[in-house]
Amino acid sequence: MQAYNEAKKRCAWQEALSDLITDPKELLTLLHLDPGLLEAARAAVQQFPLKVPRGFVARMQKGNPNDPLLKQVLPLDLELSVTPGYDSDPLREKKANPISGLLHKYHGRVLVTLTSACAVHCRYCFRRYFSYDDNNPGMRGWEKIFNYIRENESISEVILSGGDPLAVSDKLLSLFSEQLARIPHVKRLRIHTRLPIVLPERITAEFTQWLTQLPFHSVIVIHANHPLEINEQVKNALLSLRNTGTLILNQSVLLKGINDEANILIELSETLFAAGVVPYYLHVLDKIQGAAHFDFAESRACELHAELNKHLPGYLVPRLVREESGKPAKTFISY
Repeated sequence: MQAYNEAKKRCAWQEALSDLITDPKELLTLLHLDPGLLEAARAAVQQFPLKVPRGFVARMQKGNPNDPLLKQVLPLDLELSVTPGYDSDPLREKKANPISGLLHKYHGRVLVTLTSACAVHCRYCFRRYFSYDDNNPGMRGWEKIFNYIRENESISEVILSGGDPLAVSDKLLSLFSEQLARIPHVKRLRIHTRLPIVLPERITAEFTQWLTQLPFHSVIVIHANHPLEINEQVKNALLSLRNTGTLILNQSVLLKGINDEANILIELSETLFAAGVVPYYLHVLDKIQGAAHFDFAESRACELHAELNKHLPGYLVPRLVREESGKPAKTFISY
């Protein structure tokens, strides 16, 4: 019976991932929202499709167009406005893309886009225009990636991103990590994922077992922007990850009308830490075209961060940063 229940849990996340809400009309209907929003939403999804798990939508308040979870995923006509100073590749990732599926932006580490699949399309995503057609190598392209890493002995850390690396199966993750383990200078495996937040059923016993058996130091970086994203199921998933001995960090993006109040960010840090997660980065928005309506003045970001410093112990205050193309690391914002 236990084996049956575990198999059922393994299937549950895959079923949820294959049953995402992709039609704006369905999203608006489920949340009892004004159907007048539909025309704009349909126009916006022509540029960047809608994707959101049903479990994440279930955490949203019905009838509230300003729900902070909804505003992260609802397509708007504002996305179609062309805003000076924003573009399709603000971090100039094309310049750091030597081979398909691999980005090499910083010394000592490379990022592998293991998949183009994602469980949720956040409307502020800085990779909304990323060329996944050219960066989805599949298993056939792995050898080129491993050769690149093997030939660069300065690389000690491999970061799995995408898309979302947890959108692939545990079997595929195991195959990748087994081959990566044959490269002696790789010391750490880092995973950037939103799935523990938006689709917590992905954190199965099989996945946590894979984590505990990795021959590297492992780090998981999750992405939560608002405390209402973290319900009991998410808390349980995060604690399961933490119990593997993996370091769990969170990075948030400052978003106008969503988390641009100090009390929200304070509660987010407290909630994350209670679930075994260290609040690590607080990003100002990457200036991706189509997301300017989420942005606000950096001076306000500094004010918010100063409030966090006043009210939280240092280990609960995430680092205020921005990413700049060509810089050797993220830029810490001082004030």
